[in-house]
Amino acid sequence: MSVSRRRSPITARTEVPTAGRVVVKVGSSSLTSLGGGLDEDALSRLSEVLAATRLSGQEIILVSSGAIAAGLAPLGLTRRPKDLASQQAAAGVGQGLLMARYTRAFGEHGIVTGQVLLTADDLIRRTQYQNAHRALTRLLALGVLPIVNENDAVATHEIRFGDNDRLASLVAHLAHADLMILLSDVDALYDGPPAHGAQRIAEVSGPEDLAALTIGSTGRAGVGTGGMATKVEAATMAAANGIPALVTSTGYAAAALGGDPVGTWFHTTGNRHPIRLMWLAHLATIRGRLVLDDGAVKAVRDRRRSLLPAGIVAVTGSFAAGDPVELADRSGEVIARGLVNYGSDELPQMLGRTTYDLGEQLGQDYEREVVHVNDLVLA
Repeated sequence: MSVSRRRSPITARTEVPTAGRVVVKVGSSSLTSLGGGLDEDALSRLSEVLAATRLSGQEIILVSSGAIAAGLAPLGLTRRPKDLASQQAAAGVGQGLLMARYTRAFGEHGIVTGQVLLTADDLIRRTQYQNAHRALTRLLALGVLPIVNENDAVATHEIRFGDNDRLASLVAHLAHADLMILLSDVDALYDGPPAHGAQRIAEVSGPEDLAALTIGSTGRAGVGTGGMATKVEAATMAAANGIPALVTSTGYAAAALGGDPVGTWFHTTGNRHPIRLMWLAHLATIRGRLVLDDGAVKAVRDRRRSLLPAGIVAVTGSFAAGDPVELADRSGEVIARGLVNYGSDELPQMLGRTTYDLGEQLGQDYEREVVHVNDLVLA
């Protein structure tokens, strides 16, 4: 039985035990041995902690890396391959092994697990997003603990999340979670190298708290894809969309779920936005650039209006309708990102012209905005 869903957002880590729904992400470095295979003891310890939280009444969604790492040893590989085909092969072998271990570990506590494999398309296209949301919601309603991973066996470089930290942030949004916890082999965000006496950053209230920091990758080399930089990015993404986040190590998982002062707490800085705009702002691969005149810059940036062809002075890049593009002023400063309604082969004939003129000459399909205001995020 789950606890009642909260009516107001969590505002402090002491409220974590009251969170109705928590997304927990664990990285490959926390689940694998130095030899590259699964560390079953580590997996069992984490499962025990999450099982206790689930049995206390909270809903848990686990976003787990480790499929590629789990597939290395059976394939005779000593480290994560660099080419996509080999990564896909390792994921195809390792995902089943990873789920088998989780099924057994949680089963010892009477908890049923369910596998959910996602690609970026599943979260940025409306129909797939609705299907993914429905599947997760139903699994939770049935008392299942969903285990989510990127579908590495079929994902391409063009549609990958890049790492499961970003995936966890999108899943937290998808599931309407109250909290996101990112677990790795690093216990918190520091203001410098921990080995050189740096201080732990206990809380982040907004981007200004990160402005002076140089954040690099700190994960164990050769196993995962993320580091502290991606964790900070993912936590910032969640916080900007009304979901607080906590970054800490797997060894502190129980303390984190208990509301203890461990790790780095990211306070919320904004409210929930459509997930496609969250993706567009943080994750989308930009396919081209539209250069705007001064009037269009003011309309888009200051008055929050759609971009019309009359305000575009130049187009660069190769893109199709629906692709993400940058909107820049004449000096080259990017002012926004947006999903374009026309391909790069269509736009040159449209520049500087009104939608009325385009409709008269080319047909009604050309009376649309180039980028609709609902598909725009300011830089």
